[in-house]
Amino acid sequence: MLKNKIKNARYIIDKNGNKKEVVLSIKEFNELLEDFEDLAIIAERKKDKVVKHSDVIKILRENALL
Repeated sequence: MLKNKIKNARYIIDKNGNKKEVVLSIKEFNELLEDFEDLAIIAERKKDKVVKHSDVIKILRENALL
């Protein structure tokens, strides 16, 4: 999923060859931040009440917003 978005990552490894840090372009870093922000919003809204589309249209029309 998110791994597929990172095309040009460079890794800093320790003396044993284990990956310890990653270097990303600013563009890739900002794209990942946006994805994490979206995921945080989804998590916050997980318990929100779900309203049917037809009910939303009805409410908007009743309030002269549509």
